[in-house]
Amino acid sequence: MLRIEELDLFYGDAQALDCVGLEVPEGAIVAIVGANGAGKTSLIRAVGGMLRPARGRILWRGRDIAGLPSHTVCNLGIGQVAEGRQVFPSLSVRENLLMGSMLPRARAGRAAMLERVLALFPRLAERAAQAAGTLSGGEQQMLAIGRCLMGQPELVMFDEPSLGLAPAMVQTVLAAVADLNREGLTCVLVEQNVAVSLRLASRAYVLENGRVTLSGTGVELLADDRVRQAYLGL
Repeated sequence: MLRIEELDLFYGDAQALDCVGLEVPEGAIVAIVGANGAGKTSLIRAVGGMLRPARGRILWRGRDIAGLPSHTVCNLGIGQVAEGRQVFPSLSVRENLLMGSMLPRARAGRAAMLERVLALFPRLAERAAQAAGTLSGGEQQMLAIGRCLMGQPELVMFDEPSLGLAPAMVQTVLAAVADLNREGLTCVLVEQNVAVSLRLASRAYVLENGRVTLSGTGVELLADDRVRQAYLGL
């Protein structure tokens, strides 16, 4: 579904990604693991069209989309739930969700998708008229996921969806990711909770200093001594 080949990305003279390659099969959860500054968010932003790579290809269903603007990438079916949630604080929950359906691909199915999102996150239905900025962190994360789903993506990239959330809410958010995947949504998961993300993932990659240094199934990386020592404290 998504294939990245020999991707290089720079911020000025600083190289953030160095010959990165990976594959995301349709229907999979693919985890990207790495320390802060490893290049995980840079990779997601490059795929999403917010950063232009210096070299390499980003193939979406065989088409090279590297360098396309973000609104074009979104309308092709690639969604992103950004780190930090980034809801519109002065707009209501309902208005935030409807903002996600402004894409041409999503307009016709807006009403049905809104119903689906509110069924997935009943708490959003309870707070539909409430200003998004007054929600708890966990509720804002639900809203960010719901707004992304309103664009009817075929693949969603989740960037640190549990960051800053209470433990109970972390389980709720990650369970929602697993549920969406079971319904057929392809997912790329960048998550600080390495053990949980690897258990969820059918395939995983380790990024270190902008390079892919390990790859395999989630189960294989969970059992790898290098991953256990570096990220699991075992």
